[in-house]
Amino acid sequence: MSGNRFVADTNILIYILEGNKTVLPYVDEAFYVSIITEIELLGMKGISAYEISKTKQLLKSCRIIGLTAEIKEIAIMLKQKQRIKTPDVLIAATAFFLDLPLLTADAGFRNIKSIDLVLLS
Repeated sequence: MSGNRFVADTNILIYILEGNKTVLPYVDEAFYVSIITEIELLGMKGISAYEISKTKQLLKSCRIIGLTAEIKEIAIMLKQKQRIKTPDVLIAATAFFLDLPLLTADAGFRNIKSIDLVLLS
């Protein structure tokens, strides 16, 4: 582990689970994830028992951050400034709260100027 820390968006963990090589430079980093990401991953329609097991194993290596009053307030502030889906604003608010870069493949996060963004292409 290189010591870098990131808040990982849901798509990053999906890429890791799928073996997508785009995330290889980051797989040894310390990942923090919003509880929203955990819900999105494990709540996928049609997810198999094997996929649940594999996903839970990956999540064990992450630090899951719950929804706090502070994160909620940051999310409200961000959502008032621009149009953004609630799950995405909660993930962005988690990164802002932790003062960590958000690692994502979702270019929509570029519109949130108050977060440090690492955008994979």
